[in-house]
Amino acid sequence: SLCCLEGGYLAIASLSSHCFYLEKVREEAAKQQVLITVRQWNQSGTSLFTTMKFASACVVLGAAFANAWVPTSQSHRSLTSLELSTAVSSDIFTKPERIVMDDLPTVYVYDHCPFCVRVRLALGIKNVKHKLYFMANDDVPTPTSLVGKKIAPIFEFPEDGVVMAESMDIIELVDSDERFGTPGALKPGSGRTDLKDWQKSVQSLLRTLQRPRYVATGLLPEFQQLDARHAFIKNHQLPPYDKPEWKEMDSDEKLQIYAEVMSSDPASMIEELNAKLVQLDDIIYSENCCTEGGLSLDDIDLWARLRSITIIKGVVWPEKLRKYMDYLSELGDIPLYDELAM
Repeated sequence: SLCCLEGGYLAIASLSSHCFYLEKVREEAAKQQVLITVRQWNQSGTSLFTTMKFASACVVLGAAFANAWVPTSQSHRSLTSLELSTAVSSDIFTKPERIVMDDLPTVYVYDHCPFCVRVRLALGIKNVKHKLYFMANDDVPTPTSLVGKKIAPIFEFPEDGVVMAESMDIIELVDSDERFGTPGALKPGSGRTDLKDWQKSVQSLLRTLQRPRYVATGLLPEFQQLDARHAFIKNHQLPPYDKPEWKEMDSDEKLQIYAEVMSSDPASMIEELNAKLVQLDDIIYSENCCTEGGLSLDDIDLWARLRSITIIKGVVWPEKLRKYMDYLSELGDIPLYDELAM
């Protein structure tokens, strides 16, 4: 059978050769610990790898893989000619030990809010236990009593008597204070304009697809009651309307627009979104981080915005981007909306 490793073909002719080869691979793997991605399996002939259920499409080999034993034959290419893809170790984040304070900090949030998700993701990555207070969307007294206005997220740190808003200010605090773990766990933002340009290119599209679904599910904690759902619709316009135009409309007209958008066929918009996700898949660095060098504030911002796309049924995620979503969901301890998608 024929196995393709990053464009280089390794032919293995016999059962005995397979077995001996695999033993050598495992020996080198234990020594070197470098991840080699197996991109493609050639389906012609009988594949021993298939019959042996060779774990997934990844094998761990060593940097000295080029020197591993291969049966000599004219049909075998030298391992030194293989184009091998190694996972950059700096991309893989090692989650720190759990931090549990005597008096837990509290984050006041809306579940759908990307700015709130930023803070939740940062605390999850740093493995800081905290309380989550999901405010109803029409709850004005709670945030006003804390910071003087209706806003989210709000971070309350009883140990220092701190109560503050603004997501990036909160993240700067928790990533610079040793009580929240090693400072600087998150690298600074890169200032990449391509990520910002992509976000801007899908802004209207996502507002149209996401906003009606937030309230239509009736399952997000901030929208459990009708008053909360109506409060959101009142204050969040749908394209092509801008804020001043939306403000002038009466409540019934706004409700009607939301209902019409939710009942319309989203196929063309989802097709456009799927194409946009392919573009994004091309510019994120890896399934572990969007920018070379490891987790950074780029990921905090990007992932927080991408999460809500999972509430849209029919979205097709490119492989790398989907793995990126799942990786940070688990690392940050923030569920995706796949089960609520509509």
